[in-house]
Amino acid sequence: MKVSTRGRYALRLMLDLAMHNTGEAVRLKDIARRQNISDKYLEQIIAVLNKAGYVRSVRGAQGGYMLKKEPKDYTVGMLLRLTEGSLAPVSCVDDDAERCGQEAECATYRVWHRLNEAINQVVDSITLEQLVEWQTEASDNYNI
Repeated sequence: MKVSTRGRYALRLMLDLAMHNTGEAVRLKDIARRQNISDKYLEQIIAVLNKAGYVRSVRGAQGGYMLKKEPKDYTVGMLLRLTEGSLAPVSCVDDDAERCGQEAECATYRVWHRLNEAINQVVDSITLEQLVEWQTEASDNYNI
């Protein structure tokens, strides 16, 4: 499994919104500048996040975007699955995969199954709130 720029940028966009979660809307142009990502590309990603109900759009002069929920209510897995689709390393262990006729006698199936479980456990256990904490720690260490 390789996460695309779309998935990585969606995570950075949501982290930026969480870092600036003051109750006021954050302009996409400001996120693009801070994250060094094209605002055109962020517009495409924010549309997906908005449609999924993860962010709220605020119109007007003070407009921009805000998280719809608290940072603790988003997981990395939620965001990556939205932008990437399945995180399964191979199709036979995907949640909606048809059962493989060779599964019982396939030793490699166990590898893919365990890898899939490990990926899901990691991405589903990390929240946006934790990413904010880690980003704050990283920034504090950088500014020493």
